Amino acid sequence: MPNETTKGLLMVYTGDGKGKTTAALGMCVRAVGYDWPVCLIQFIKGSWKYGELKGLKRLEPNVELHVIGEGFVGIVDDNKSFEVHRSAAQAGVKLALEKISSAKYPLVILDELNVAYTLGLVTQDEFEQVLAARIETQHLVVTGRGAPEWLIERADLVTEMREIKHPYQKGILAQKGVDW
Repeated sequence: MPNETTKGLLMVYTGDGKGKTTAALGMCVRAVGYDWPVCLIQFIKGSWKYGELKGLKRLEPNVELHVIGEGFVGIVDDNKSFEVHRSAAQAGVKLALEKISSAKYPLVILDELNVAYTLGLVTQDEFEQVLAARIETQHLVVTGRGAPEWLIERADLVTEMREIKHPYQKGILAQKGVDW
């Protein structure tokens, strides 16, 4: 567990390339290796069933996963109203504030929060309230494409995933165990 001399970091994984959530999950596994409790809140994902859900179950009781999203907004099989998605994101903000301010979790991951913000499901004020809730020793990871410039400026670490090549370009569809 971090101690009072630990400097909590704000870390951002963004960009159009693959691997943002995967990088955050790697941090999660590392933290669990030190027996830290970790809270992971997924803001967009929700309607699909993917391997990380089963994998994270194996890391219980250290990992607390909350899938609050109503699925990918406006794509593929989404037939829900914007208000349904916004309501879910609002519940995610409320949950994030509760979990972060509890100070129980040395590491909190807010998966796809950048996307929720970009889509207008979360306001800048709400986003900033979440960031302000953390204590000095707490690490916070925010993932998703389109990280706003004000977040990038504030963050301690920013990694941009840039797509150089993708199997989809060759007609290879997403694969179980690799992509989902």
